[in-house]
Amino acid sequence: MATKTAIVKHIEGVTFLGKTDSNHWVTMDGPEQFGGSDAAIRPKELILIALGGCTGSDVAVILKKKKVKFDSFEMNIKAEVQETHPQVFTKIHLEYVFYGKDIPKEAVERAIELSQKTYCSVTAMLQKSVEITHSYRIEEEKK
Repeated sequence: MATKTAIVKHIEGVTFLGKTDSNHWVTMDGPEQFGGSDAAIRPKELILIALGGCTGSDVAVILKKKKVKFDSFEMNIKAEVQETHPQVFTKIHLEYVFYGKDIPKEAVERAIELSQKTYCSVTAMLQKSVEITHSYRIEEEKK
């Protein structure tokens, strides 16, 4: 079994630097009212970005293998947060938005399905504790 490692270093207040085996640093921070500088992304927000990056990578690779062309692709992610502590995500919705002409919806649907049910490890981890739903749109031109 493979092992992954990370190091997280305290900088000041609630500002931290984190690095994993890929050797890339990321800065995390909190709002000033909690001792932060309000100068970087919140740790919990990284979870949403990780989810989008994971499933987005899957979908892009699957569509490329199927030779599906699109101009651009983005995901809008909305999460509901529990009001009491710990303020965990209770629901996450991913909206995949594809831009381009003649994008076959069947290929898009299959790529999303494969990502969500088979390939995306972030989805697999999160769906054990949070409801994850998705939808998609295909737009001819980016607005």
